[in-house]
Amino acid sequence: MPEIPQGHVNTPKIWNGTCTWQEGVTPFGFYDSDPQFQEAAVRFSFFAARRLGWPIMDVELDSGSFFTCLEEAVTEYGNQVYQFKVRENYLAMEGGRADVVANNTIVEPTLQRLVEIAKNYGTEATVGGDITLHAGMLTLEPNKQDYDLEKWAVEQQGIEGGIEIRRIFYEAPPAILRYFDPYAGTGTGIQSLMDAFDFGSYSPGINFMLMPVSADLLKLQAIEFNDTVRKSSYSFEVHNNFLRIFPIPLQGGYLRIEFYSLADKKRLGLYDTSTSSTPVITNVSEVPYVNPEYSKINSVGRQWIFRYALALAREILGYVRGKYTTVPIPDSEAQLNQQDLLTDARDEKKMLIDQLRDMLDATSRQKQLEMKANEAEYLQKTLHGVPMLIYIG
Repeated sequence: MPEIPQGHVNTPKIWNGTCTWQEGVTPFGFYDSDPQFQEAAVRFSFFAARRLGWPIMDVELDSGSFFTCLEEAVTEYGNQVYQFKVRENYLAMEGGRADVVANNTIVEPTLQRLVEIAKNYGTEATVGGDITLHAGMLTLEPNKQDYDLEKWAVEQQGIEGGIEIRRIFYEAPPAILRYFDPYAGTGTGIQSLMDAFDFGSYSPGINFMLMPVSADLLKLQAIEFNDTVRKSSYSFEVHNNFLRIFPIPLQGGYLRIEFYSLADKKRLGLYDTSTSSTPVITNVSEVPYVNPEYSKINSVGRQWIFRYALALAREILGYVRGKYTTVPIPDSEAQLNQQDLLTDARDEKKMLIDQLRDMLDATSRQKQLEMKANEAEYLQKTLHGVPMLIYIG
């Protein structure tokens, strides 16, 4: 077993009251190239050492420990700030570029993502969206009742990968087109009046200008009821894209069919297999926030960082003193305060995190708008109390 050097285990390293910046001492080196961080690291070392009792008491830490605490505090500060920014702006950032650093970018709230979401509903309702609505004519054959629409889509439309039927035009023209105004041309109808307003090209002679609309609706219902009773009931069923026509057609004809390509729908969904040279934001881990620049953090943020770094240093010192529970002194022993240091450090860290989050929440877009609304309300109340001047001309 190799011999352990004397003092390697039982002799802690003591802060000697001197400190100079050393490149590469911090674990990650996030801010080592920033001159302001270098200066702050040296100053913080003296600040933290004195707050921990030096020179009256020994501090079992070195400058590298203080530098590490400051680096972690700056990183934690940026982490909390950018977590808040992600929560605040994610809806506006999702789908945007993931290769552009967003640290110093003002993210304007937009409706673009809401529009994209609304397009999905428009697609399903066939009133819009970003999926092409295909249409084609299915040839009906005499005495044939069943048709494979996916096979038809491949052979007649050239669309593979499956289709989603949205609408089949199987009904006869609407009743409004078969409505005849018996008074047209007799002098008591309104056909000539409709022509005068250029309505004649779009609708038959309907008394919607002189008669209540309910009268027209009753007539339309009468026509449709007549068709239901006196004519055949044409209908269809679609199961797994197999179309069945009712009744069995006795002669050839055509049906207009509107449908979506499943390949188009999957392309815009979670199953998108397309590739792009520009990465986009798909989740919170891809939002392009990086560690903050220390030189751009204001004095309020730096004060929080110093306090958090001091709490980290106090925590490290507590762990160190936990290993060296007692320190021998002439004719006695000194009891170290490990538990007090750890308790104070943990409470201070939690308090600082809560304080920072409360401050960030108070600056959220919603809270700021609420403050502006309250300010405008109180301003109106104040102005109502100001007497109005009366001018006599």
